[in-house]
Amino acid sequence: MSIALPPYFFRIRENGATVFRVTTENRLGRIEMEPIASLNLRSGEVKPQGGRTLTEVDRTAIDDWIVARRDTLARREADEIEATIDRLNLAAHWAQSRATDAELDALTDRLLMAMHDLRSVLVRRKADRLPK
Repeated sequence: MSIALPPYFFRIRENGATVFRVTTENRLGRIEMEPIASLNLRSGEVKPQGGRTLTEVDRTAIDDWIVARRDTLARREADEIEATIDRLNLAAHWAQSRATDAELDALTDRLLMAMHDLRSVLVRRKADRLPK
């Protein structure tokens, strides 16, 4: 049984990845992962490793991965915001129906400050988008 391996592996790290070229072309047929570059998603910077020069194929695979990764992260961020809206609604229901006075005393100030900060940012950004 043969498994087709991808030609590249991207080890995700904070704000980027290390790029490996995957090969099995050795005497024992073992999988080898040769580090060829590290990349920074925020800046888009790609640094070849070990004095290597990246081929056009390497660069295309890396650029395609960067586009796909940014898309994945953007979708996750949108999902997290939707979940935050759900959590705010659940928090309101909890505060109204189940929270004890002691629980409310412990959390109210922090919740109010976080909500005030969020409201201020949202109002300011909405005002910036309104036609002048």
